[in-house]
Amino acid sequence: MKPTCLKLSLFALAMSSSLFANTLYADTLKMSSWVPTTHFVHTQILEPWSKAVEKVTEGRVKVEILPKALGTPPQHWELARKGVADITWGNFTYEPDRFKSIWFAELPFAGSDAKAQSVALWKSYNQHLQADPAYAGIKLLSVGMFGAGIFNHGSKPLANLADLAGQKIRMGGPIQQAIIEGLGAVPVSAPATKAYEMLESKVLDGSLHTIESVVNFRLTEKLPYHTIIDKGLYGATFFLTMNEKKWKALSDADRAAIEGISGEAFASQWGEVFNQQNSSAEKTLRDAGHTFSTPDPELLSKIAAIRTKMLADWEAAAKTAGIADPKALLNDFETDYQALAGK
Repeated sequence: MKPTCLKLSLFALAMSSSLFANTLYADTLKMSSWVPTTHFVHTQILEPWSKAVEKVTEGRVKVEILPKALGTPPQHWELARKGVADITWGNFTYEPDRFKSIWFAELPFAGSDAKAQSVALWKSYNQHLQADPAYAGIKLLSVGMFGAGIFNHGSKPLANLADLAGQKIRMGGPIQQAIIEGLGAVPVSAPATKAYEMLESKVLDGSLHTIESVVNFRLTEKLPYHTIIDKGLYGATFFLTMNEKKWKALSDADRAAIEGISGEAFASQWGEVFNQQNSSAEKTLRDAGHTFSTPDPELLSKIAAIRTKMLADWEAAAKTAGIADPKALLNDFETDYQALAGK
């Protein structure tokens, strides 16, 4: 073999070895997700973020979304904290007693613009919530909210207190339970995935959902009546989190790159997707002839009174959790929300 050919062969071998080494030593992070791969949270939020991680780290860090969740939805915070999964996402509402300091964002009138909610909540976490030890032991990459939770009913509008009296309404947590009970209805605890069969069997008269959930959980035929409440009847808070040890094992450059597409950027994207989903779902339901109502003044006043009572309880719990000034936290969240929502 000629010297020149030998040099080219050695160069090619060195390059292929280098590429193999880069592939071999790339950090592949396992992500546990509990929604189907067809769900918009997977296709429009988690997948794009995962691909962005690989891009911004120039392939040094990859995120693999596992085909099956490593636990139930309420277990996903602990799955990341204990290192069973490297990355998880989930709903703070699934562990309400643990995360009482974040309840302010799930009470009535917490907002209807999911993008503004999500970014405002991320700001609140950085400014206030980190003082609560409940958030320690993990790397919180970002947060999100889903817009306005509303009443949905199978046979009639819910526009006043008399409409709600004795109605069996599906709910998903203690905040929703307190609202339903305070309005004279009967709360029934069940996951959203069970709503269809429970409505079909008349165990439920109605169910709490966002507009998008009515469509995405295929409840369109079962819930033709919707009560729209300005800034929502209730909210829900979500997290994107990573095992702290895995996070610290990444290079400074890769951590900085991932933070650049997480935090406020992820919260904004999360909220934008939920806004689009809610808007599209409302159009679909209106086009299908669904009935949309608004609460009368007495019902609104009662909801406001429930919020006032729950805020007082939350302030006491937040102080116990290490939040020095819960009123300042609430004020900052609401100020940020209004500025971001343009209201």
